[in-house]
Amino acid sequence: MLEIKNLAVAYGGIEALKGISLEVEEGKIVTLVGANGAGKSTMLRTIVGIVKPKSGTITYNGKNLLAEKSHNIVKTGITLVPEGRRIFPDLTVFENLKIGAYTRKDEKEIKHDYEWVFSLFPKLKEREWQLAGTLSGGEQQMLAVGRALMSKPKLLMMDEPSLGLAPLIITDIFNIIKEINKLGVTILLIEQNANAALKIADVGYVMETGRITMKGTGRELLANEEIRKAYLGEQVKKK
Repeated sequence: MLEIKNLAVAYGGIEALKGISLEVEEGKIVTLVGANGAGKSTMLRTIVGIVKPKSGTITYNGKNLLAEKSHNIVKTGITLVPEGRRIFPDLTVFENLKIGAYTRKDEKEIKHDYEWVFSLFPKLKEREWQLAGTLSGGEQQMLAVGRALMSKPKLLMMDEPSLGLAPLIITDIFNIIKEINKLGVTILLIEQNANAALKIADVGYVMETGRITMKGTGRELLANEEIRKAYLGEQVKKK
């Protein structure tokens, strides 16, 4: 579905991505783990056209994404849930969701999808007319995901969805990610919580300082001693 080849991105003289290659198969959950500053977010921003690469290719269902503007990339079925949620705090929950559907004209389907999002996140239904800025951190993350789903994505990209959330909320978010995937949406997930992310991943990649250093199934990477030591920390010592 998505194929990245030899992608290089530089900010000034600093190379953020150093010729990475990565594939996302349709219907899969693909996870990219790595430390802060590894280049993970840069990759997502390049896919959606916010950042222009120095070299390399990005193709989506055979289409060259580097030739497209960001708003046209959204129309192809790719949606990004950005790090830090980026909801509109002075708009209501409903208004935020409505913005997510701005590229669509199918009013009947849009109405159906509001109900679908509310079924995934019942707390959002309870707060439908509440200002988004007054929601808790977990509720704002749910709203960010719900807003992305309103664009009816085929490929949903998520940047650090568990960042700053309580453990119980993190569990809820990852359960929702699995549910969305079961409904036919392909997921590309960037996450520092390697344990939670790799548990749900069909395929995992490890990124270090702008390079992909490892690839395997989620289960294979979870079992890898090097990964366990580097990214799972105390969880390994307790076992």
